Amino acid sequence: MRVVVLGGTRFIGRAIVEELAATDHQLLLVHRGETEPSDLPKAEHLHVERAALSSRRADLAAFKPDALVDCRALSRADARSVLDAAPKDIRLLVLSSMDVYRAFGAVLNEQETDGVPLDEESPVRLHRYPYAERMPDYDKLDVEEDFLAAGATVLRLPMVYGEHDYQRREEFILRRVRAGRLQIPFGAGTWLPTRGYVRDVARAVRMALATPAAAGEVFNIAERRTSTVRLWARRILEAAGFNADLIRVPDALLPADLRQTGNMSQHIVASAAKARLILGWTDSDPVAVLRTTVAWHLANPPEEEDPGFDADDEALAAAE
Repeated sequence: MRVVVLGGTRFIGRAIVEELAATDHQLLLVHRGETEPSDLPKAEHLHVERAALSSRRADLAAFKPDALVDCRALSRADARSVLDAAPKDIRLLVLSSMDVYRAFGAVLNEQETDGVPLDEESPVRLHRYPYAERMPDYDKLDVEEDFLAAGATVLRLPMVYGEHDYQRREEFILRRVRAGRLQIPFGAGTWLPTRGYVRDVARAVRMALATPAAAGEVFNIAERRTSTVRLWARRILEAAGFNADLIRVPDALLPADLRQTGNMSQHIVASAAKARLILGWTDSDPVAVLRTTVAWHLANPPEEEDPGFDADDEALAAAE
């Protein structure tokens, strides 16, 4: 297929581009040109701001795409700028988030509203714009509405981890590994947040594009079995080859980056049974891919200076 990929240069988008290129799809990457790694697979590039995409309709049409994948639609305006510019009668796929579910809103509001696992029929949030203070227009529900009306496939993603992750999902443990911290303050660690490995997400995109029955459908993409935050932390330590004790401290004393280890009101465990059935998708061995992930992040530490461990020391001293 000839596939237009919007936002295909960082993390999830990059993994999608690598997956599609490895299976002989022809690609046009549409992005601002601010991030263009030299080791990306061979592809054509179109540098344009999303808001100005309609001015490049001719370039999109000249590529003669069979499909379009949008990795970075965050708002209704984002969605409409793409749908207005895209050639007609092509396959459409957009990445969404499990933050559309009511259960996710419950986490933000320290409530409990839903049983798990969450499937595609589970209630979604009634209240829009969950991060209004810092991202006033962000809502994947708006994005989904417009893309589904155009017959697109929607993939709802969990907490995605893997190589090149700029959010660095394992950093709450790995920064302490780098510093040689043998004791790590920790809460109960019983929260269950569904995760997904980035290359498994990329494979789901490829399989959805190849499945006609996926058009107009919503799919959760999530690991088969979800670990608690405590087990996840222990597995990160094991993958790093580092031995540290997780020391229970009161939630009020947890450093900011360890708050997810404390008491959380609502689990976010999702079922990907629909994707397994219709797409034939499955996830990788979580131990193996976490080992790969941790190795990459240890070899590529953050450029920012570490803030230090005064809060750790205070929490550990109080717990003695």
